[in-house]
Amino acid sequence: MASPRLLRRCLLAALSAALVGSVAVGPAQAGTAAPAAAAVTTFSDTFDGPAGAAVDSSKWTLETGDNVNNHERQYYTSGTKNAALDGQGHLVITARKENPAGYQCWYGSCQYTSARLNTAGKFTAQYGHVEARMKIPRGQGMWPAFWMLGTPVNWPDSGEIDVMENVGFEPSTVHGTIHGPGYSGSGGIGAGYTLPNGQAFADAFHTFAVDWAPDSITWSVDGNVYQRRTPADLGGKTWVFNKPFFLILNLAVGGYWPGDPDGSTQFPQQLVVDSVSVTTSDSAAGVPIRGLAGKCVDVAGASSANGTPVQLYDCNGTGAQAWTVGSDGTLRALGKCLDVTGNGTADGSTVQLWDCTGGPNQKWTVTGAHDIVNPQANKCLDVTGNNSANGTRLQIWTCTGGANQKWTVG
Repeated sequence: MASPRLLRRCLLAALSAALVGSVAVGPAQAGTAAPAAAAVTTFSDTFDGPAGAAVDSSKWTLETGDNVNNHERQYYTSGTKNAALDGQGHLVITARKENPAGYQCWYGSCQYTSARLNTAGKFTAQYGHVEARMKIPRGQGMWPAFWMLGTPVNWPDSGEIDVMENVGFEPSTVHGTIHGPGYSGSGGIGAGYTLPNGQAFADAFHTFAVDWAPDSITWSVDGNVYQRRTPADLGGKTWVFNKPFFLILNLAVGGYWPGDPDGSTQFPQQLVVDSVSVTTSDSAAGVPIRGLAGKCVDVAGASSANGTPVQLYDCNGTGAQAWTVGSDGTLRALGKCLDVTGNGTADGSTVQLWDCTGGPNQKWTVTGAHDIVNPQANKCLDVTGNNSANGTRLQIWTCTGGANQKWTVG
């Protein structure tokens, strides 16, 4: 069932409006995630410091103001009353039912205060594994979020990636969504993930993440992959996510989508953030990619000639099996790229080694679920015929979750 979400305004003067769209909540298509490759950390905050201290101002900016466009009820403040370290390695964003300084909101005297932080002008990400480990608040009217906006901000054309949103009336469900030109607001494209057995997200810490590569974004909760989005999902509209984005953390109170707090809502409420990180999978040295029967992705005959078949073979530690996973979406060995022959997208299109061209048939997403996906075809790297014999050719095929499509990098 679709959830109406309307405008959520960026409060920095330099930023334009941001919008949160509806998604259909359904059963999660969950796979088990694992680290995809040797990781290089490009951003990390574990919020170490004394209790009551402010966040690291070299990484985060605190926004201030209200939010008329989304009819949220809070006023975001810049002090440590609403965003501070707890001395135990956490950032605590606190929503309070108060107005200690006579703040004025779109509806009159503000009823609540809270905090919103972003990395604009201090850090941007373009691809990689983006995650936050958090314990969200509970209660009607609560709206925590971990999300990103494209730069320079010209919403919706510049894009928005919602890594995690929750509304208080859905204590067991979080949402992941993308917004861009022609698919924003109620047209946002995404899905929901629901905990089993009636568990509530507010009961414990959970890790919310996206694995982001050229032309592909994959969402997970606690390592369970529940959706992947590519340009094929946009119905011909423009994919605007192959560029830098900055990070945002906030706890809103009320608004069109969550509704306002009611008599059941207890204050203060807290969004407790254990860590935020962005890692890429670039590695200077190649690593093996292991698949069916523990065998490796191998360049036949260790030949670097264009068109050399890529196959399954006993792992032997040679350069023909040393692959570099790049944040540009390529898989490289012997100085060349893993390539879908003839730019094919059909089931059974073989893969080969070829000069790196930057083409879509050389773009791959290594997911936490151990799939290696070509976003253009939206198909998985596959061992032909599920045959583990040495020399079996590799191809792309519709993703099935089978053992012949599962790969471990590194």
